[in-house]
Amino acid sequence: QVQLVESGGGLVQAGGSLSLSCAASGRTFSSSAMGWFRQAPGKEREFVAAISWSGGNTYYTDSVKGRFTISRDNAKNTVYLQMNSLKPEDTAVYSCAARSTFDSGSYYYRSYEYTYWGQGTQVTVSS
Repeated sequence: QVQLVESGGGLVQAGGSLSLSCAASGRTFSSSAMGWFRQAPGKEREFVAAISWSGGNTYYTDSVKGRFTISRDNAKNTVYLQMNSLKPEDTAVYSCAARSTFDSGSYYYRSYEYTYWGQGTQVTVSS
């Protein structure tokens, strides 16, 4: 059974930092692109960041560029999201996602392009 388990969420003041992790089990995703999405209360899920299978290509939504960094450790089957200079508008449930296919080096930012999803971790940024 494939599982993606996020950790690292919490409550932080504006300007602070959090580091999220997403550990995968049940299969390896070392050949697949992965991503992070978030959903704030009353809003639709939105793309945050994506990374290619090797980590060589990354892509961010405009609102987090320069503040968030996505990375991965294929040996640990884990993807990370380092979040700096957090803002109240970053408050959301953050979920990681993984594709089921071999990806040649591309990244993906549409939710329907991902097969596996974690349950999410809450990030709350106070002003």
